Amino acid sequence: MKIHEYQATELFRNAGLPVLEGAVATDVNEALRIAQKIGFPVVLKAQVLVGGRGKAGGIKVVKNQEGLRQEFPVLQNLTIKGYSVKKIFVVRAIDIKKEIYLGLTVDYAKDDAVLIASAEGGVEIEETAKTNPEAIKKFYLQGKKEIASKDLGSFVKSLFKDLSHQQEAAQICQNLVKLFFQYDCTLAEVNPLVIDAQGKITAADAKINFDDNALFRHEDIQKLRDLEYEDKDELEAKKCDLSFVKLDGNVGCIVNGAGLAMATMDIVKLLGGNPANFLDVGGSSNPQKVFNALKIILRNKNVKAILINIFGGITRCDDIANGILEARKQLKFSTPMVVRLTGTNEKQAKEILAKNNINTYSTMREAVVKVVELAK
Repeated sequence: MKIHEYQATELFRNAGLPVLEGAVATDVNEALRIAQKIGFPVVLKAQVLVGGRGKAGGIKVVKNQEGLRQEFPVLQNLTIKGYSVKKIFVVRAIDIKKEIYLGLTVDYAKDDAVLIASAEGGVEIEETAKTNPEAIKKFYLQGKKEIASKDLGSFVKSLFKDLSHQQEAAQICQNLVKLFFQYDCTLAEVNPLVIDAQGKITAADAKINFDDNALFRHEDIQKLRDLEYEDKDELEAKKCDLSFVKLDGNVGCIVNGAGLAMATMDIVKLLGGNPANFLDVGGSSNPQKVFNALKIILRNKNVKAILINIFGGITRCDDIANGILEARKQLKFSTPMVVRLTGTNEKQAKEILAKNNINTYSTMREAVVKVVELAK
């Protein structure tokens, strides 16, 4: 889950990180009141949960009331990667002398959290990693959820020459780590962390992503969710207790078990197809799950054929078959469907489907070959 910059800034502030003074506005008069309170010049920052905001003209520096009245409507009328700008973050402008990138994320290959920094801040860190990998500094937490200042010595020295800046940066890193684990984050990022003309360090931006699977522990964070940026099908799937991720292919996939679902998608790709989704109905034998899964998949106009691949253990194949029939009856769809069922109550399931003129396949390969052919 992602949140807007103004929301992340408030979490940074509460965690003890030095952030810019400012507030969010939805109209020009509100923006003027904020600007007058913090003092001109100010920066107007469009709040959208997509990248490329700066390149799209979503950040404006204004020196006075006239400039604000002129630029605020320009931002409000912007559309950035298909999303309109509804809120604008008004913050104090600062005279930046140096920019640093600082972020904390998870290195899944090493199963560890890692602080990542670069003296080349204010740019896309991914591009820096490609063009100048030596500029990227890393500090692995080695399974710890807090770090001592002394342990960060060489890390902060690689970013700051001044001793006072090193000490302040160490404290910022410690606070970032605390926030990261407090809220089950997958990313906590400052880009850029800046030194201004007075030598003060400030987080000039704030970005936080959260682990969806841990949100049940954080009701306060759930309230920050902006549903406009959430995929409607994925939200509905979550309510229906389905694990669903939309992709860009044309083969709809309904599978039980995450491992089998991944394997099914791999085989679809291997045999020349392109999966339209990941969907795991889990171990439940509730026919309603199959109905809900088909309803969600059929909304995707790119889907040309549907593959149902079930390995019945806890899941009963006859319940899956009844769910298929109920969906066909209520949804009245014409999209071709390929069914492979094996395991618990397989025989009964195949009989149920055969009586309703639905063929089944014995092997996954046969089923995938057929569905890829139909999708073309």
